[in-house]
Amino acid sequence: MFPILLCYSLCLMMIIAAFGAVYVKNLTSAVIAAGAISLAASLLYLLLAAPDVAMTEAAIGSGLTSVVFLYTLHLIKKIDEGDDD
Repeated sequence: MFPILLCYSLCLMMIIAAFGAVYVKNLTSAVIAAGAISLAASLLYLLLAAPDVAMTEAAIGSGLTSVVFLYTLHLIKKIDEGDDD
């Protein structure tokens, strides 16, 4: 019973984070919400007995993608300010 409730709560968290990523005005918050979706998906894969997929999703989907998006946002803000260094 507990794993089913945990799966449903992770799915609900993913849906709420997806709406948050779409409707939030701050781009940094949207990237963090997208990372939360990926982290919840990796936990869901772990509950479904797929640890290799869970590790890949956590490393690439949540970790690397979020870092690349945040770095890109940093560069865009830097260019908008007029500092080309």
